Amino acid sequence: MTCFLGVHPPVIADETAVKIKAVRAFVIGTKELEEKSGGGADCHSQSGGHWIVDTPIANPMSVYQEYKKSRLSWGINALGTVLVEVELTNGIIGVGISIGGEPACFIVEQHLSRFLIDQDPRNIELLWDQMWRSTVNYGRKGLPVHAISAVDLALWDALGKLRNEPVYMLLGGKTKGSLPVYATTSRPDLAKKMGFVGAKFPLPYGVADGPAGLKANIERIKQVRESVGVDFPIMVDCYMSLNVPYTIELANRIHAEVPGGVTWLEETLQPDDYDGHAQIRQKISTTMLTCGEHEYSRWGYKLLLEKNCVDILQPDISWVGGITEARRVCALASAYNVQVIPHGSSVFSYHLQFAFANCPMAEYLVLSPQADKIVPLFGNVFTDEPLPHNGYINLDPHKPGFGVTLNRAELQMRRPYPLQTHPGYPLRSQVIKSIVDQKTWLESAKSIQKDSKL
Repeated sequence: MTCFLGVHPPVIADETAVKIKAVRAFVIGTKELEEKSGGGADCHSQSGGHWIVDTPIANPMSVYQEYKKSRLSWGINALGTVLVEVELTNGIIGVGISIGGEPACFIVEQHLSRFLIDQDPRNIELLWDQMWRSTVNYGRKGLPVHAISAVDLALWDALGKLRNEPVYMLLGGKTKGSLPVYATTSRPDLAKKMGFVGAKFPLPYGVADGPAGLKANIERIKQVRESVGVDFPIMVDCYMSLNVPYTIELANRIHAEVPGGVTWLEETLQPDDYDGHAQIRQKISTTMLTCGEHEYSRWGYKLLLEKNCVDILQPDISWVGGITEARRVCALASAYNVQVIPHGSSVFSYHLQFAFANCPMAEYLVLSPQADKIVPLFGNVFTDEPLPHNGYINLDPHKPGFGVTLNRAELQMRRPYPLQTHPGYPLRSQVIKSIVDQKTWLESAKSIQKDSKL
């Protein structure tokens, strides 16, 4: 059965409306420049010796001895940054970024742009839905959704500039005067001195390090606790490296051996193990459980919520589908009374978190090589990325869009797959011209075997 009792005519931008003129996708000039620029959108694109890639950090590849020492060895930084510009016919340019590098540039320019050019940027739900549906056959998660995210963020930035308002105002305005921030770092003791409201640090060892690794993990957590005191909130990032029994034992030992315990254990299992997450939550009540950094779209989060997997969801706004999809995740979580604390994503997540009441605080990754300085999460991508001060983020209400300026002078931006339209690449305006009336359309299947002779 269907409730489509009438045909929906295509949405055509009004002749007087500001429209999307061009969509462009770039990478940072070279990998070396990306690393020297602080990583861009990829926090792991760092030079050797940086704490986030070259200290002991448990991860999915930790089961292989040869890939334990450095996360760079297995290519955690392989894709790199993608930067997207959406230019409007009045000259406004919106900017969005994600991880995806040249492959994401190809998707943006050679696939997604057909749904955007000549469209009204205010029809953002339509644009997102067409990008999503058109990539389902090869997307749904990972790289294609990163590409959609970068485009979506650029659209919201352009829309804010078009209306001369910050993105958080477009989302409904502020729900809090200032946004508390916790630090992700290798040095929680320094994060406390910097004024952060809490600190998260990586678990050093995974299941393949055996009982000795578990003991060393407990010692590391004790060391952190001793360095910050019993009242300072600490969290542990397990980065998809554990299994169900290991996680349960780890949580029980933390409760028994670490004064003050930990506020949460993050991303203990690989993201598709929904049943495993649910099992852990049934067994553990001494700490909160969080995940969602590597989940994609509302449907993935729906599973996490329905199976009662988590206490807190952690979507990355530049990976999950952009602001358009992230706001749906926040709304969905609120129906389950679950809070949302996005992974990283800096200014893009800050605007979302100001606008939603169930986003209590933000994450800031301390990306100075020794975790001893506050530096922009996106490195040199923007000239004016907002930074936390005394544990809080504030956004300038007079800056429209996301309020940041692309650092064109230093990035040596390179456009690997510029769009060149051809008959095999029909823009939406061309497709609309080929529409037939519904009666003719419904008769068209009859001709498939009209001249067939068996």
